[in-house]
Amino acid sequence: MSLFKSELFFDENQKSEILEAIKTAECNTSGEIRVHIEENCKEDVLDRAAYIFKKLEIHKTELRNGVLFYLAVKDRKFAILGDSGINSCVPENFWDDIKTVMLNRFKEGAFSKGLTEGILMAGVQLKAHFQYSNSDINELSDDISFG
Repeated sequence: MSLFKSELFFDENQKSEILEAIKTAECNTSGEIRVHIEENCKEDVLDRAAYIFKKLEIHKTELRNGVLFYLAVKDRKFAILGDSGINSCVPENFWDDIKTVMLNRFKEGAFSKGLTEGILMAGVQLKAHFQYSNSDINELSDDISFG
């Protein structure tokens, strides 16, 4: 049995920074951002992220504009998955710059920094397609989920 736990990968300060990044990013857009962290991903990372996306009901936002940042920390895999409302109106390479920034930070061992920068970048990019309005409600929990 492994002593590694996904809940312990980030310390409390790092978790707070990630949560603050989610809140800040969502202030710029009606898009919804979730973060899911687990130890292992024994399958294709996009298939696993799609499973978690559905499990967390990210697809149930009104405008289908939810985003999942998925990390399998022990296996060093990650994915960014946007819902159909996003994917129908953005270029195919929409997430590439964010993934590159995150990967560079991860290579430096700065996992929380990479994740927070990626989340903030997503908020800025989503703002161009999904403007925030005063009537927006927070449709998804901002909490980090763990597998």
